Amino acid sequence: MPVKKVITSEKQPIKVWLDNLEAGALEQAKNLANLPFIHRHVALMPDTHLGYGMPIGGVIATTEMVIPNAVGVDIGCGMGAVQTSLSEISSDKLKQALALIRQKIPLGFKHHRQPQDKKLMPKSPVPVSDLPVISEEFRNALYQLGTLGGGNHFIEIQRGSDGHIWLMVHSGSRNLGFKVANYFNRLAAQLNREQKSKVPANWQLAYLPVDSPAGRNYLLAMQYCVDFAYANRDLMLTRIKETLQEVLGPVTFAPMINIAHNYAALEEHYGQKVIVHRKGATRALAGEIGIIPGSQGTPSYLVRGLGNPESFRSCSHGAGRKMGRKQAQRQLSLEEEKRRLDRQGIIHAVRSKGDLDEAAGAYKEIDQVIENQLDLVEVLVEMHPMAVIKG
Repeated sequence: MPVKKVITSEKQPIKVWLDNLEAGALEQAKNLANLPFIHRHVALMPDTHLGYGMPIGGVIATTEMVIPNAVGVDIGCGMGAVQTSLSEISSDKLKQALALIRQKIPLGFKHHRQPQDKKLMPKSPVPVSDLPVISEEFRNALYQLGTLGGGNHFIEIQRGSDGHIWLMVHSGSRNLGFKVANYFNRLAAQLNREQKSKVPANWQLAYLPVDSPAGRNYLLAMQYCVDFAYANRDLMLTRIKETLQEVLGPVTFAPMINIAHNYAALEEHYGQKVIVHRKGATRALAGEIGIIPGSQGTPSYLVRGLGNPESFRSCSHGAGRKMGRKQAQRQLSLEEEKRRLDRQGIIHAVRSKGDLDEAAGAYKEIDQVIENQLDLVEVLVEMHPMAVIKG
């Protein structure tokens, strides 16, 4: 299915891969399309919804500028997935494994009580002491490494359509990425004011020239956070694998599939070197393996990219919200959402109204999201949740 719609009312076109685009996300996309340094067009993936400055699910390419808010506050947030040699696991063993995982991996706002090994931290092309924010937060980050976080982050044990049990983790750069994002967004806003930028401040799209000291520092700190988020997922999956071996005996694991969906990178598109910003979007080069998770209680998908230039070789990063967190807590039925999970035999932790912000009913239908991007990816494996741990 090709792109659903092209909006041509702005300075640059907006290419849309979904039917129902909320008004707030459309307004943000129009702001992006009118930036003086936008390249070619704005691309909105099938899971697009309102974000801060830029819609989540949006992809843009810029010439010579980087926009911290077009990456977001959870820099490097993404997915890790591992295929196991298991084809089955009993409910009792699954519950035993979940209890041990919760002991080994701090959830929500919790951190480790002891710092983790410094050797697990990312390598940097410049001394960490030269990186703003990273240098001040390095020690705190040692306590955050290998922790899940809250919000929509999760650990799942899944049954794949390939006959294998899979492990999946969705997590990011924890407080480190949050601090880096806020520092550089404030700096960009200050510099834009001083330079009397023509981009309105209320668009929340303050930018930095990539060849300026601030721009170079942001790109270095951002990449460190992307690498930290990868190290974070890798350590969690290592501990989950160890747990399964403790509970079940010999189990082997394929290499981790890792993808990030909040970052900016120098790439070539339409014959020009540009900075591609993916905010809640996954790179989907031709032949590249990616992960599109569903919501709690719905399938996730292992996909292969088709390298579609119109999406800047990108696809969705998940199902995408259709309700805000507070709205979901107000409007969704706790009993109905619990029944949805119980009917499928999923071990879950939906206990109270406060958990409804991450219920399946708060998200778009993942099957429709996948169908809307069959020109961007092809599905390889469908994974159904057996057990879910949320932050």
